[in-house]
Parts: sequence; C-alpha cells; structure tokens
Amino acid sequence: MNFQRLGPSGQEIPVVQHDGTTFDLRPLTADLDGTFWASEGIARTRAALDGGELAELPDADSLRVGAPVARPAKIVCVGLNYRDHAAETGAALPAEPVVFMKDPMTVVGPYDDVLVPRGSTKTDWEVELAVVVGKTIRYAESPEQALRHVAGYAVSHDVSERAFQLERGGQWDKGKSCETFNPLGPSLVPADEVGDPQSLALRLWVNGVLRQDGSTANMIFPVAHVLWYLSQFMVLYPGDVINTGTPAGVALGLPDHPYLRAGDVVELEVAGLGRARQTLVAA
Repeated sequence: MNFQRLGPSGQEIPVVQHDGTTFDLRPLTADLDGTFWASEGIARTRAALDGGELAELPDADSLRVGAPVARPAKIVCVGLNYRDHAAETGAALPAEPVVFMKDPMTVVGPYDDVLVPRGSTKTDWEVELAVVVGKTIRYAESPEQALRHVAGYAVSHDVSERAFQLERGGQWDKGKSCETFNPLGPSLVPADEVGDPQSLALRLWVNGVLRQDGSTANMIFPVAHVLWYLSQFMVLYPGDVINTGTPAGVALGLPDHPYLRAGDVVELEVAGLGRARQTLVAA
C-alpha cells in the first residue's frame, strides 16, 4: 500500500494504491495533510480497503503525480549525514547533526521540472530519504520513541545551489530554497511497510550516468536519532518532512564538478519507495 496525490498542481486528489489498483481517498480525507496522518489515516485507509469502501479512480494513469504530502509546515534537513559524502567534500564528521531549514514552497511533484536559478553556475543533485512525521514529536524520550511517530517515507531530491549555499555568506538556506528545489515522491510508503529505514539503497543518475549509489546504512546519525535530536530543539508536527542527508557522488565532490544545466535529466530512487525523474529548465 502506498499513498499518492494525483492531478494538476494545487488540485491534487488523494489516492491509495493497493494490489495494482488506485483508489480514491476523498471519502476519507480532502488531502494527505497533517490532519490525515495524525488522525490514524493509515489505519483508517486499511480498514476502508478491507471493507471495500473505496472506489477505483478512473484514468489514474493519465494524471500528473504530485508530491505525496500536501504542503508541509516545514522541511528540516540534515547535512553531512553520510560518511562517504563528508569525506568527498573534505568535511570532518560532525559531532552532532548539522541542521538547516528549507522553504516548504520548494516542494513539487516527482516528475515536475526543476528550475535552474538565474545566475546559477553550481546547481547540484542530492538523493535523500524523506521522513514524514505522523504524530507530534516533542522532547522525545528516546530515538526509539521518536521513530514510532513516523507516518512513512518517500524519495526526496534536495536540490542545492552550491555557490548560493557556500560562497555567498550567511546560512545554507538560500542555496537550498530556490523555486522547485524539493521534488518529493512519487509515493509515501507507510513506515510499517518499509521496515528498517537504515537498510535502504539510494541511487541517482544524471543523463543516464549513475552518480550516487549509496545506502542509508552509511548514515552517521540514523533516522531515529535525527528525529529524537530535532525534537529537543523544535516540535515536529504531523506532515512535517525531514530530509535525512545524501550519500557520496554529488557534483560538489566530483573532480570535474559537473553541475546541472538546463536540459539535463535527473533520475533517482530509494529502494521500495519508487523512482522519480526531473528535467532541468532555466528559471
């Protein structure tokens, strides 16, 4: 079972895919938002499927795929969270998670175009495991407790403009928050169907060339620890998205720094969560 939002931008329909069929979720919810996740939306969906209460959505295959969560209240990101990525960028392993925020308005669908910002020379790719919060996490008592509050997981593309991020002073946010800089999806897969979030393969291709080939097993700070840690500094609400870092293979760490240009095509996947594809176009 996985959750998607289908239709034109701003008019997406919440759906669930089960056994190869796409079912309309509008009898249960207007959207896949924080209210849905917090109100046992996943359990209610399973009960509705078991009871035959949901109708198949006709022509689902012809509809645009949007991000699998409605606009999150916040996106929290963890930088330098893979040992091999820290090594390729010449950074020391952090003693604590490196935390930054990303504008929630950057979220777009998994097959939507990504805009290369005006004046950009160093737009970079980053495949990541996204965590979607299902229940409020406030001062979690342990990493294990925090992990129990996850609704599910999705593929995230944490697009970055390295010059804006690293060479223009201030914090990282302005290199991370450009328009369309967070394609998300295609699906949200419930946490209990994913299993161990530290055993997932991540891959990314640029113009058909494999650039990133890693595993969440290589995280410095596992998902459970990240959630526990963040909850000591901020409240994580249902529907919030946590980008958990990227493995080695980004343009910043490659010898020839092959940054993205208009016309490039990026494909990315996380095992069990689906595959996404974006074309770069000029802003």
